[in-house]
Amino acid sequence: MTFGMQVGPDTFVTLAYTLYDEDGAVVDRTDDEQPLSYLHGYGQLVPGLERGIEGMTKGDLRSVVVPAADGYGEYDPEAVFEIERSDFPHPGEIAVGDEFVAESDDGQGISLTVLEVHEDSCVVDTNHPLAGEVLRFDVTVLEVRAATDSEIQRAEEALAPPRSARPRRKQPCTARRPRGTSTSVSASATSERACSTKRMSKNT
Repeated sequence: MTFGMQVGPDTFVTLAYTLYDEDGAVVDRTDDEQPLSYLHGYGQLVPGLERGIEGMTKGDLRSVVVPAADGYGEYDPEAVFEIERSDFPHPGEIAVGDEFVAESDDGQGISLTVLEVHEDSCVVDTNHPLAGEVLRFDVTVLEVRAATDSEIQRAEEALAPPRSARPRRKQPCTARRPRGTSTSVSASATSERACSTKRMSKNT
């Protein structure tokens, strides 16, 4: 009997998935027409999902339960903080629930959700929306192949910290509204808990 290549280090994987929160509600989904492709072993998925699909082959289906610690982290109260309203684009138009992406000086993106709007400031939350939740992924592997040398090189470069990396807590950053694309299974930079924004721009 011939077995296909298994999901493992240095494999390029294409999959479809449905993501459920801990209440069983669907929060994200891909399919055969718009699948997710990634390079296994380079932190491109949340850790619990990446470990959970190791060993799968093309055509396999699996349900993977991911605890918060292996998903988007536990909810961190310190990730909720206040930013001057004047730092936002169009400060007179900010509303509770608005989402922005702050860009630090090294290009890292930090998602901000507005929780409160005051006269001179806004309270924002930089926790991932799924932080603290136990998640379930129903996964179908569509393709597995060996990664090319160039794909591996790009993944290694993406993992390497920038040479000018410094502690980024309360670093200056720019911010913009997200384009609305889904990144639910992507690994999230949850260590960047705060950002003192001095310049912000908004996507229209």
